[in-house]
Amino acid sequence: MTEITDFASLRHRAITLRRAGLSLRQIADALQVRSKDLLQRLVEGEPAPEWTKRPRAKDDLRERARELRLKGWTYNQIQAELGCSKSSVSLWVRDLPKPERPDPSEQAKLAARKRWEHELAVRDEERRRTKAVWTAEVGSLSDREAFLAGVVLYWAEGTKDKAYSRRERLAFINSDPNVIAFYLHWLDLQGVERERLRLRVSIHESADVAEAEAFWADLVGMEASTLQKTTIKKHNPRTVRKNTSEAYRGCLAIYVLKSAELYRRMEGAWYGIVLSAREADQQNRT
Repeated sequence: MTEITDFASLRHRAITLRRAGLSLRQIADALQVRSKDLLQRLVEGEPAPEWTKRPRAKDDLRERARELRLKGWTYNQIQAELGCSKSSVSLWVRDLPKPERPDPSEQAKLAARKRWEHELAVRDEERRRTKAVWTAEVGSLSDREAFLAGVVLYWAEGTKDKAYSRRERLAFINSDPNVIAFYLHWLDLQGVERERLRLRVSIHESADVAEAEAFWADLVGMEASTLQKTTIKKHNPRTVRKNTSEAYRGCLAIYVLKSAELYRRMEGAWYGIVLSAREADQQNRT
């Protein structure tokens, strides 16, 4: 470096450049000063320009990195979260205690749970898709198809006639609103007027009886006042019931007046279905 003969003159020039917004490097190049110590003396007392100061964002990143480290995050996790270099993370948090290593068994349980949750989601989607396909596959039912479907439904859920107890009338009870709706549709197809129906709700005493009565009456399209007296089931503390959600509305029993003839048609059709299935089995065996 060339010998400095007039320090005051050089300092005056350095201060002028500093106030003009130049950095230390720029001032050193302009004055041909290579000594860092001399450069500091030349600009002593003069604040650095704002643009040369370290960005505040860096300080924010540092504070955020320290917060994450205290929560147990690793260097790699912090780096990925903040988008900074791993060396910077190390510099910012090296004075903080290292996080405890997670229990391998707990990690394995967590990984297994995540895999199972993914598997359940896949199964749910497959289940939903299959149901949607077959919902569309059914399409419109003819009156005959609807009649036969109703016969099978009644034989599964309705009251049947016995040789030792003549019960040739339709009496049907179920808790599924869709089943009740289809059974009512089946009765409509057979020409049964609503005036011939007698309805009764059967429900546990712990449920909302009034809400259940209003629900079933609305489904049938009748006034709740037309329902027969609700059958209240007493709670058995030894029985663990699962039908306790808000959707629980008990069961609806539907009795059809003057239905002996319709009952006989229904029972005859049921045995016709059984006979048809047997004949088809016999043909398949030959």
